[in-house]
Amino acid sequence: MTAVTGSGPWPGSDVLEAQMVVVGDLADTPSGVTGVPFTVRLPQRGPWGGPTGAAATVLVDLPTELGPHGWKLADRPGGDLARAQALRREDLDALAVAAHGFSGPLVIPITGPLTLAARLYLARGDRVVSDRGALEELAWSLAAGLTEHLADVRRLVPGAEPVVLLHEPLLAQAVAGVLPSFSGYSALRAVPAPVATELLGVVVRGARPGATQVVVHGGAAWTALRPAVAAGADGIALPLAGLDERAWEHIAEAVEQGTSLWAELPPLASSQCAGPDLRAHADALTVPWRRVGLPAEGLARATLLPPAPHAQATPDQARAALAAAVRAAELVAERAEG
Repeated sequence: MTAVTGSGPWPGSDVLEAQMVVVGDLADTPSGVTGVPFTVRLPQRGPWGGPTGAAATVLVDLPTELGPHGWKLADRPGGDLARAQALRREDLDALAVAAHGFSGPLVIPITGPLTLAARLYLARGDRVVSDRGALEELAWSLAAGLTEHLADVRRLVPGAEPVVLLHEPLLAQAVAGVLPSFSGYSALRAVPAPVATELLGVVVRGARPGATQVVVHGGAAWTALRPAVAAGADGIALPLAGLDERAWEHIAEAVEQGTSLWAELPPLASSQCAGPDLRAHADALTVPWRRVGLPAEGLARATLLPPAPHAQATPDQARAALAAAVRAAELVAERAEG
C-alpha cells in the first residue's frame, strides 16, 4: 500500500499537541493508504529545537554551543547544549504519551553527517566540513549517538519499528565544492564523493541495529541520489518539484535496483484538497513515473511526504498539507492498481 509520512518539521511550540496530531491523523488513514507517524521537530522553539540543535544533542563526546553564526563545537558542555538536551527529553516524553500503545513503523528524522558538518563550525575556525579529521569524527559520533537515540525510542514506544530519515540537503553542495567559507569570499574545498559516501555509510550502518530502514532525504538536489544509494540507504527522499527527465532516469535506475522512493509532494496551488488541484498533486509522481517506464504497480511501494511547512505556517496549515498528502496517496494507490 502507498504510504504517507512527514519529514519532521512542524509549526508551533507545543510538542505534545503536535505529536498527538501527527500520530492521531496518520493512525487513521483510508483503506489502501498506510499512515506512518513521525517524530516532530519544532524549529519555532529557537535554535535549541531546530534541526542542527536537535542533532547536536545526539552527538557522543562532541559538545557544542551557540556562537555568533550558529552552533559550533565547544571545549566542554555548556548551557546551550543543556537547553537543547532538555528539549530532546521533552520531545521523547511527548512521543511516549502520544504513541502509547502504538505499534508499527515510526519515522525518526535527523540531520545527516555531511549537512550537520556544513552547519556546525569548528571551535576555532571554519565549518566542520572543511576539516577532514573533524568531519570523520563527527560522522562516527553521530552514528554512535543515533544508536543510543533509537534505543531510547524503542524503550519508550516498545511497539515502534524505527525508520531513520537522514536529512542531507547540503550533501550535493559539499561534494560539488560550492559551500561558502566562513568569510563568504570563497568556497570550501569539495568533499570527494567517495569520502562523502563512506561517511554517510558510517551513519547508515550505525543506525541499522535499531532501525528497520534508513532513508536519505537529499533536499532539492537529485545528485544526492547516487552517494545515498552507494552508502547503503534503503530509500531516497526527494522533492518532486523541479525534477527533470535526467533526474527521473536516475530515480528509475535506483528503484529498479530496489531502492524505495519517498516523494515529497509540491505545495497545493490552493487551500482546497480536492478536484483538479489534488489530481495534479498525484500527477507529480505518477506521470513521470510511468514516462520513464516504471511499472504502475510499483507506485504501491512509494511513500508520499507533504512539503515541509514554511516559516510562517500554522499548525492547521501543516495538518491540512498532511491531509492533502493522504488524499493524493489514495489516488496514487488507485493508479497502482491499473
